[in-house]
Amino acid sequence: MRHRRSTQDAYCAAEFDDFSAGAGGRLLHLATLLTAEPPDANPRARRLLVDALAHTYAAWRQLRGDDPYAHARDRLVVRFAGDFWRVRRAKVPLPHAGTQPSGAVLAGLTTHERLVVVLRLHEGVAEEQAAALLGLSEHRVRALCAVAVAEVLRPRRPRSVALPGAASS
Repeated sequence: MRHRRSTQDAYCAAEFDDFSAGAGGRLLHLATLLTAEPPDANPRARRLLVDALAHTYAAWRQLRGDDPYAHARDRLVVRFAGDFWRVRRAKVPLPHAGTQPSGAVLAGLTTHERLVVVLRLHEGVAEEQAAALLGLSEHRVRALCAVAVAEVLRPRRPRSVALPGAASS
């Protein structure tokens, strides 16, 4: 009995290793999009990934027919949202969008907008599932997605600087 149990444990560990090797990169990319960190310097995203993989490993036997990627993705999203609300409740100043690298397209979005855009457009999660996962109404998810897409697609116009002594026309 004991030998059979250790064989099952080894099999589960090998399955999880295969899963994490295959899905780890995509999950890290997802976490990097959520945190709006640069891909080469993303400590928050890496912490989210480690937490999601550890949580998935702990639940590996119970997942049986469920999609482990969806489980890890949902854990990552819920943890990111929870960290955001914990920071907000503690009244810790959030990093301003201007402190993010200029190449980060999603950096100018609010946390909720980033969550919705990444889930709906990058991950292809249905509106109902995104709403349930984030604890929002479907209407709110739809509105956040529309506002975020409009913000991302809005062309940026450089500000004109008036020179002192220059005549205005």
